[in-house]
Amino acid sequence: MKLSEIKKLLSTADTVSFELQDGTMVPENFHVTEVGVVTKHFIDCGGTVRNEKVANFQLWDANDFEHRLKPQKLLNIIGLSEKVLGIEDLEIEVEYQLKTIGKFDLDFNGKHFVLVSKKTACLASDACGIPQEKMKVNLSEIQNQNSCKPGGGCC
Repeated sequence: MKLSEIKKLLSTADTVSFELQDGTMVPENFHVTEVGVVTKHFIDCGGTVRNEKVANFQLWDANDFEHRLKPQKLLNIIGLSEKVLGIEDLEIEVEYQLKTIGKFDLDFNGKHFVLVSKKTACLASDACGIPQEKMKVNLSEIQNQNSCKPGGGCC
């Protein structure tokens, strides 16, 4: 989800809630403690230099049990961040503390913002020798016209 998309959703929302993919809700008293830009400049295992840039939100579950972040307040935080930091319309990455700090993509299911698990991947699989996954075929589904049949005289 891009910044423009969350801003559009927040502009008509009554509440702001976040949910993990397994249905577990982020406690209602969460805070958005950071909105920023994270830039990653790196070289992949195939030797290609890459740059990635995301808008970063950090969610924090505090002991402030009366706190409820309102959509307009989050819009104000995003607006200030865009103005002061010059944030472009970037994809959003969310940091949230589970056993360790996790990084998530962001989606919306019509009611809640959903923290979608990210996965690692090789960006240069064609250059670093990783074999492509072989197609899995169920042998019972293969039909061979020339197969031997009992009483067919081929055996």
